[in-house]
Amino acid sequence: MSEARLPTGARTDDDAQFEPGLRPRMLDEYIGQDRVRENLTVSITATRQRGEALDHVLLYGPPGLGKTTLAYVIGNELGVPVRSTSGPVLEKPGDLAAMLTTLKEREVLFIDEIHRMPATIEEILYPAMEDYQLDIVIGQGPGARSVKVPVQKFTLIGATTRAGLLTSPLRSRFGIVHRLDFYTERDLEEIVRRSARILGVPMADDAARELARRSRGTPRIANRLLRRVRDYAEVRADGHVTMDVACSGLKLLEVDEHGFDEIDRTLLRTIIDKFDGGPVGLNTIAAAIGEEKDAIEDIYEPYLIQIGFLDRTPRGRTATRLAYEYFGLTAPGRDSRLW
Repeated sequence: MSEARLPTGARTDDDAQFEPGLRPRMLDEYIGQDRVRENLTVSITATRQRGEALDHVLLYGPPGLGKTTLAYVIGNELGVPVRSTSGPVLEKPGDLAAMLTTLKEREVLFIDEIHRMPATIEEILYPAMEDYQLDIVIGQGPGARSVKVPVQKFTLIGATTRAGLLTSPLRSRFGIVHRLDFYTERDLEEIVRRSARILGVPMADDAARELARRSRGTPRIANRLLRRVRDYAEVRADGHVTMDVACSGLKLLEVDEHGFDEIDRTLLRTIIDKFDGGPVGLNTIAAAIGEEKDAIEDIYEPYLIQIGFLDRTPRGRTATRLAYEYFGLTAPGRDSRLW
């Protein structure tokens, strides 16, 4: 269900087609995440001056906030290629060993969804990240022996939406750790304007602000809504995205003023109607709305919690007063420990 949603940070095939052309290439083109950019600028500049490989970097946060984009920006700033893979793709130790042994000095290996790597692959990474060597076992049984294979000094960039699922030994080997937060409306407005220029979409200032306001703090969603509103403007208007055109296009997409779609409304209304506002467990919510538990936790919840419509308590999820007011309902009295 989540793959078909417009207001989701999860990447789709349509995003893969358009994103490369919209992505910034250097840090001074990267909009938002000021604290992260400033820290990376210092680290990268110092590394270049010393002629060393950059410390390993871990980027985490909800989907769609630019972790992959930032990994390629780091590679461009360092002036080196970026070799890319993902945790689920690395099935055998040999897969990772082959990539590591072909890396040249100071090059970047980017592993997306690094929390989904098998434990056997993770064991290969430890000596590679720390000592720049691979421990390869040759043979089997009593005759087996371990051979150390050196690799070039490289930089590993890991990206994850679930930093809590990383093991402590792996996380401790990253020298640079940054969380990407939801974007401000001002930063998103700038991103919408930049993307509109690249795509050649004539857009009014107030229309850009409206798209930014409904983008759930997520650049990927902002760019996706821009493309859909552009389609609407070309078919139902004269191709110019005015405020009226933007609002009409978003209404057709069923994206409301908070950036909610039908699934967000269903999730909140289910907690309110079926479970008296909660607390209710994640597995129960997933079964009630027919959605994967991981999708709820990774894609829907972070934004709903961020804007105060949902609470996560030790006993489960609860709908807040804002959620009740959104549906025109009156919130019941709550135990202050849960509310």
